[in-house]
Amino acid sequence: MSSLPGINACLNGISAVLLISGWLFIRSGKVAAHRVCMVSAFFCSVVFLAEYLAFHYLAGVVYYHGAWRGVYLTILTSHTMLAILVPVLAIRTLFLAVKERFEEHKKAARWTLPIWLYVSVTGVIVYEMLYRL
Repeated sequence: MSSLPGINACLNGISAVLLISGWLFIRSGKVAAHRVCMVSAFFCSVVFLAEYLAFHYLAGVVYYHGAWRGVYLTILTSHTMLAILVPVLAIRTLFLAVKERFEEHKKAARWTLPIWLYVSVTGVIVYEMLYRL
């Protein structure tokens, strides 16, 4: 169980790389590669969420007591608030793509990508601050 936070940070990091790669692929017209990256990012995020919930169910709340507590809490608060939106935004955006409603998909992705990317990156930062500093 003690390895789950590190695994979850890796999943967040992988999601971030996949999101950026998927964005770069669609910008260059590589639709199939874009699709693979985005579905893979979604899969990583689903696995992350399941492991995150399992870990905190078993371990409870983990507190940060370092010198950067104010910074940590600021990042954690914004991360948590936006993380609540990611499943809804990601599912909606993927749904629109599957239904080939690409104009709506593109509009939704303009909100989903930066929020999802922020949550993925700050998830790694929260892990680093909580377990490595």
